[in-house]
Amino acid sequence: MEAAQAAKPDFDWKRLVFMLTGVALFAFVYFCPQWPDAIDPNGKHFVLTPEGKGAIAVFLLAGTWWVFEVVPIGITSLMIGILQVMFLIRPAKVAFKDFMDPSVLFIFASIMIGLVFTKTGLTKRLAYKMLDVVGERTSMIYLGVFVVTAALTHIMAHTAVAATIYPLLLAIYALYGEGDKPTKFGKGLFIGMAYVAGAGSIVTLLGAARGAVALGFYKEIINVDIGFFELSYYMFPIGWGMTFLLWGFFMIVMKPEKDRIPGLREKARELNAKMGSLTRDEIMAAVIVGAVITIMSLRAFVPALKAVDKTAIILCSSVLFFVFKILDLKDLEDIPWNIILLFAGAMSIGFCLWETGAAKWMAVNWLVLFSDANWFVFVMSIAFFVMMMTNFIMNVAAIAISLPVALVIAPYLGVAPEVILYASLVVAGMPFLLLVGAAPNAIAYDSGQFTTGEFFGWGIPASILLMVFTGIACYIIWPLMGMPVTLPVGG
Repeated sequence: MEAAQAAKPDFDWKRLVFMLTGVALFAFVYFCPQWPDAIDPNGKHFVLTPEGKGAIAVFLLAGTWWVFEVVPIGITSLMIGILQVMFLIRPAKVAFKDFMDPSVLFIFASIMIGLVFTKTGLTKRLAYKMLDVVGERTSMIYLGVFVVTAALTHIMAHTAVAATIYPLLLAIYALYGEGDKPTKFGKGLFIGMAYVAGAGSIVTLLGAARGAVALGFYKEIINVDIGFFELSYYMFPIGWGMTFLLWGFFMIVMKPEKDRIPGLREKARELNAKMGSLTRDEIMAAVIVGAVITIMSLRAFVPALKAVDKTAIILCSSVLFFVFKILDLKDLEDIPWNIILLFAGAMSIGFCLWETGAAKWMAVNWLVLFSDANWFVFVMSIAFFVMMMTNFIMNVAAIAISLPVALVIAPYLGVAPEVILYASLVVAGMPFLLLVGAAPNAIAYDSGQFTTGEFFGWGIPASILLMVFTGIACYIIWPLMGMPVTLPVGG
């Protein structure tokens, strides 16, 4: 009895402090008196309603609990829905309906693809082939993984890429010789994959929904149509520049404990040979996933397919996996629901901030601070705002709340609208601070190699690196490529 009592862990005071900090932030914001209106340069007032203030309160509690992981991240998401309903911020039917938003189901279907690749053995084949090419040096394994991840996001959604690459990384890490134990190599491999998936996804309109939505939004405001290849022309050097910068970043902050894994290439070849020829399930899985990716990619070029939502297309793969008995009920039960719930809550708080007007109120208050600034300072202030917001809410929403305000102020400062659009799109694709910022972040977390606090900690220098490179793009790279960054005098 005494031994059992002695074995009991001490009370976790740190967890209690952070839990109560989140509750205190919620209570302070929710119950404090009405805050003043935000006023844009045209004199338009944006009132922060009690519901909007409540949305900010929920946002602060969720952010605190997510960063310090006081409860499982999926459970924090449930609190987002509960607080909205209990404190009359949004009706239950609205707040909880967001938990099954098409974006959440897209993530579910992407994770299913990853499970299929793992179960059939396709992942191991891909991992062994890649290791045969990149060799035994851990620095080259980092680079190989990052390049493959970035390249794939040019033709398919970064969520699907992360779900496909994730089991491949598990297979690679299994050969590192440290079991499931967290290591610097493991952290760099999985966090790096998540970061690079974001960097690669900015290059084309196929990498994520944010690009197409932002271009449509831009056309509506500025009445200028930006084409598929024009976007890629300006984004290619930035996306790939960040991919190689992130490789250097992880080689410094997460330098693998081993410079090389002796005999890895031979071991990979041996394991690949042992697998024999492709099985029926592997072929079926490859055909189904290949067909789904092809159809989703064609949506950008075939008008008839544009009307069909990509979520319905990718969910067809989930159904077909069961139709052809590649997956069974046990596999459905193995889905990481903590990750699905995480994104469900992220969608709910994102829509909550958007629909209550809280997000626009924050955007106007932030951007008017720079309404008399130098053009470069103004563009970087927009980029910073979008980067911070995209860690908490959908990147599409982060762009949608900041672009209209920025484009109103821009002419007064002589700033060209193109540079605002592209700078916003760059940072919106790379939320390095919170798991909820992008699906690849949450998928990487499932590896167990890092905590939410570690992800946040390394995300700070990575975000600074992103801001510096975005600044270089605005000031040097894009002007050299022919992008106007300032308006002609009198224009």
